[in-house]
Amino acid sequence: MTDQEHKQRMIKRKEVMDAKIAKATEERGVLILLKGNGKGKSSSAFGTMLRSVGHGKKCAVIQFIKGRSETGEYKFFKDHPQVEWHVMGHGFTWETQDKEQDIKAAQQAWAVAEKLLQDDSYDMLVFDEMSYMFKYDYLDVAPVVAALQQRPKKQNVIITGRTMALPLQDIADTISVVQDERHAFRLGVKAQIGIEY
Repeated sequence: MTDQEHKQRMIKRKEVMDAKIAKATEERGVLILLKGNGKGKSSSAFGTMLRSVGHGKKCAVIQFIKGRSETGEYKFFKDHPQVEWHVMGHGFTWETQDKEQDIKAAQQAWAVAEKLLQDDSYDMLVFDEMSYMFKYDYLDVAPVVAALQQRPKKQNVIITGRTMALPLQDIADTISVVQDERHAFRLGVKAQIGIEY
């Protein structure tokens, strides 16, 4: 391809992109779902939240499945003045083996999330591993959908988890799927600080 051909191609591409940008005039918060069986859904959510914090935005995190409380991201953000962090739940169901306790923890986490969804001082909310609450029938998805639809207009919400309830997908603005093609754990590599937690 000659320099002139490349320039003509880029001019056409810019025209297409400029037209798309000109059409995007609505200003409101978005609902982002990060799903799939690959590694990196929570990392993506926290990275996006970090971007918001960098712009002076107020954020909150609710971890619906506790897991390790001393993750790197928790240690980094826990004392940050722009971030409110809630570690809820008691771990994955195969760890707790107590369905009643897990349901109660999910309901307590949702009570906190519901209040945050009514507070327009929060620019971004991250509901980490929330999707499991619907998969295991710990929470009813209908009230969550209603609260998401009634949240403050400019509030952004990110929900992570392997699978997503269809009613959430129906109202989402952005859905990204993280695929698993290979994982070090299956190769016998132990989980390590700074990579898995």
